[in-house]
Amino acid sequence: MSEHPTIADIRGAAERITPFINRTPVLASTTINRITGGEVCFKCENFQKVGAFKIRGATNAVSKLSNDQLSRGVTTHSSGNHAAAVALAAASRNAKVVVVMPRSAPGVKKEAVAGYGATIVYCDPGHRAREAAMAAVVDDTGAHFIHPYDDNDVIEGQATAALELLQQVPGLDMIITPIGGGGLISGTALATHGLSPQTRVVGVEPEGADDAFRSFRAGKLIPVDEPRSIADGLLAPLSERTLQIIGQHVENVVTVSEEQIIHAMRTMWERMKIVVEPSAALPLAAIVAGKLDVSGARVGIIVSGGNVDMDRLPW
Repeated sequence: MSEHPTIADIRGAAERITPFINRTPVLASTTINRITGGEVCFKCENFQKVGAFKIRGATNAVSKLSNDQLSRGVTTHSSGNHAAAVALAAASRNAKVVVVMPRSAPGVKKEAVAGYGATIVYCDPGHRAREAAMAAVVDDTGAHFIHPYDDNDVIEGQATAALELLQQVPGLDMIITPIGGGGLISGTALATHGLSPQTRVVGVEPEGADDAFRSFRAGKLIPVDEPRSIADGLLAPLSERTLQIIGQHVENVVTVSEEQIIHAMRTMWERMKIVVEPSAALPLAAIVAGKLDVSGARVGIIVSGGNVDMDRLPW
């Protein structure tokens, strides 16, 4: 077994999770092509089960657990999408789920997690508080912990979004994803490297949560003490594992401002008629803000999710 998932592992994950997930569509917009000067296609994981790509990794990880492991339950920590994904994946195998969530998580995400049958344990915002609450749950219950991104089974599952995209639209020049903890971009980079090595992979991060931007340049983990962004799905810190994959297979990491995120999110709502959450708007924000030049290029964007609190739209 290699240190990181191989293309064979990723194909295996795709086979394993196919019965439980949606094969999401790829959309394009003439207006966005005109604005960006490229041929941009959007892999719409906002139409995925639980409204985000996270169901891929969660389903792959849960499906690999033995009945004995499942009998003690499953647990995770997450601000929302991964929590909902683990809850749904575990429900399909009748396992109990306890999720640690920051009190500050969006209401829509808390409701979704509870709706999938998970027990929620609330903690203070911040990674340390999450880790501490999580450790207490594991001590108390013996539940199996599925990390949101620092886990090869999860990364392998997330990689299947890019695998599908490259099957649906072969010959892309570039694939762009948002970066939080790095699970999606790691999986995307591994799948792309294995299937279409000439395709460049680029990540985009909020300016207020730019640990990947800094770490990528320094070649070592540089955490951000208090990450802040409207893109609540992207506040998690990279892990050694995800930084290593990014360092090997990602061409560049760029950042965008809050204003640029909101503008791109609104553009996708208005022009494409799709509901996307702030985190999902970062790749388009980077292009529109001139951080990435895609003129004349064929570009794939992974639209990470569409879970938005409708009572708190940023505009």
